[in-house]
Amino acid sequence: MSAPKIKLNNGYEIPALGLGTYLSKEFDGYKFTKFALENGYRHIDTAYFYENEDSVGKAINEIISERKLKREDIFIVTKLWNIHHAPELVEMACRKSLKNLNLDYIDLYLMHTPIGYEYRGEDPEVLLPKNSEDELSFSDVDYLDTYKAMEKLVDLGLVRSIGVSNFNSEQITRILENCRIKPVTNQVECNTTLNQKKLIEFCKARDITITSYSPLTRPHYYEKDKSMPKPALLDERVIALGEKYGKTPGQIVLRFIYQLGTIPIPKSTNEQRIKDNINIFDFELTPEEMTLMESFHTGQRSVPFASCTKHKYFMFNIEF
Repeated sequence: MSAPKIKLNNGYEIPALGLGTYLSKEFDGYKFTKFALENGYRHIDTAYFYENEDSVGKAINEIISERKLKREDIFIVTKLWNIHHAPELVEMACRKSLKNLNLDYIDLYLMHTPIGYEYRGEDPEVLLPKNSEDELSFSDVDYLDTYKAMEKLVDLGLVRSIGVSNFNSEQITRILENCRIKPVTNQVECNTTLNQKKLIEFCKARDITITSYSPLTRPHYYEKDKSMPKPALLDERVIALGEKYGKTPGQIVLRFIYQLGTIPIPKSTNEQRIKDNINIFDFELTPEEMTLMESFHTGQRSVPFASCTKHKYFMFNIEF
């Protein structure tokens, strides 16, 4: 099973489902990226902040050197971290990601959030700088200036496409009103608890795709803290839908997220679930079943960015 492709607004194509790699560090990043590529995945999502670009890149390069795939077969996404928002740091940060990945170009480079953090230099590099009160130390760099610096990466041939992540509709509008190169995607949390229907509709009208992180919510968070969103895949109605279609509850949820019009990037370090997660393109939920899945929406976030609420560009102060 492999995912169909979706055409982006710049003509490139992105596979409609990818492997998320958050928290997959060192050997896990290598092992499960390679396993995914060997089992139909052609879209891998990583980030500088995840500190696994090197292990993800090792897997990609091994697959290519073993002639199992060509570089152009694989769509690689990585992200500019918050400490590198100053325009003079953007190209340096991108080149560091390219070096980590051991690749000549990145298919899609995203601004991880609209919020900048203080940059304290390379030695030692601090990804989460704190002030004397143990709070995040922010910068006031305008994300628009950061985005304009990212546009130059396309001109240099370092990246093919650029986009944003965790942006709200007002922030996207501001980008569109001032950009030279249109963002191709907005990567946001999207799942049954937070189905993002309004943001999806907003972006679709502007020819911007939505990539869905945490599409299954975060079941391991719920196991530890029952105040977190309960995953719909634990609901008996979703389990029954799985039995109807011969699918797992997780596959039902991912099919729902895909049918909403998004590109899910589920993360897993379980080989069977990695295989299952991409096997969602041979069935379709009915309108009534989609309505059932939409009923799980509460608006509660698994990733609320609670430590960033004081920043002027905090993105969750409006509905979408």
